[in-house]
Amino acid sequence: MLDIKKGVSLLPYNTLKMNVKAEMFVEISSIEDLKNLSSQTGFPERKKLILSAGSNVLFSGDFDGLIMHNGIFGISVVSEESDHVILKVNGGESWPNLVEYTVEQGWGGLENLTLIPGKVGAAPIQNIGAYGVEVKDVIVSVEAFDFTTGQQVVFSNDQCQFGYRSSIFKTTAAGRYFITAVVFRLSKFPILNLSYGPLKQAFEGKSSVSIQDVSAEVARIRQSKLPDPEMIPNVGSFFKNPMVDQTLADKIAMDFPGLPVYPQNESHVKLAAGWLIEQCGWKGYRMGEVGVHEKQALVLVNYGHGTGAEILNLASKIQDNVFEKFGVILEPEVNIY
Repeated sequence: MLDIKKGVSLLPYNTLKMNVKAEMFVEISSIEDLKNLSSQTGFPERKKLILSAGSNVLFSGDFDGLIMHNGIFGISVVSEESDHVILKVNGGESWPNLVEYTVEQGWGGLENLTLIPGKVGAAPIQNIGAYGVEVKDVIVSVEAFDFTTGQQVVFSNDQCQFGYRSSIFKTTAAGRYFITAVVFRLSKFPILNLSYGPLKQAFEGKSSVSIQDVSAEVARIRQSKLPDPEMIPNVGSFFKNPMVDQTLADKIAMDFPGLPVYPQNESHVKLAAGWLIEQCGWKGYRMGEVGVHEKQALVLVNYGHGTGAEILNLASKIQDNVFEKFGVILEPEVNIY
C-alpha cells in the first residue's frame, strides 16, 4: 500500500541541507509500487522528481509536486566466470557501501569511485566519475520503470548515451524513467587506473598495488580535500570541468602558465573548474550563510541556514567572474530544482 505523505521536510533528503518541503512524498520500495503509482488518476500530469540521496541536488525552494524516494534494495550475483563477475544492484543501495563491498570481494572496477556520496540508481544518470574513471566503463545495463508506458525496460550501455556527467536519463529522457537496478561487470583480475596524478605519485615505485590500496588512497585524498556533508553541507563538485577548444586554452596559458590542461581530442581540452575559480580569488570566500570551501574551490557549502537562492547567487557571481577573467563558461554539475 503506497503511503503518499504531504508537506514532508526535505532536510534529511539533501546533502546541502536546504530546509524546504515537498508538497507530496512517497517511498518506493518495489516495482509494484511504481506500477501502482503510475496508474493513479492525474499521475502523468503531476510535477514529480525522483530523489535518491540528494547528494547532487539543490532545492531553490519548496517542491510543489511529488517526490519519489528510491528505497529499492538488494544486491545479487547474476553470473560469474573465471575472470569477471556480473553484479546486479538495486537503485536504493548506497553507492559508498557498494564500492566497499566490491573492494572487499576483490572485484575491480569501482575502487576509484570510493566515497562518492549517493545511491546506485543515481550513478548512471550523472555518469559519476572520479580519479580517471567513469561508471559507464563498468555498466552492462540499466533497468528502469517507464512512467510513459507503465512497463519495466532495460537499457544497454550504448542506449544510455553516456557522456561527461551525463546520460539519456539526464537529457532527452529526463524524468521519464525510474532506475530500479544497475548491472555491472567487475573484474577478478583488475587493471588499475592510476592515471590521476596524486594516485600515480602515491604508488610510484611500488611493485604490487591492489584495489584495496587504490580504494584506501582515494578515500584519503577525498577526505583531505572535500568536506564531509554531515559536517559541512555540500554537494561535492558544484560545477563541471569545462571543455574548451585548444585555441582558447593556449590563449589562457599564455597569461597563466600553470593552467592545468587535460587533452580530450584533437581540438578540445578539459580545464579544471576548481583551478579557474581559485585564480579568481573565491577559495574560502564566505557570503552570509554560504560560501566556497577553504580547501576546494569547486565545492560550495552551506554553513548553517543558507538558502537555495543564496547558493545560486554565489554560483552566478563565480560564473560571471570566471567568464570575465578567462572567457570560459562554467556549467553547474548539480541538478537545480
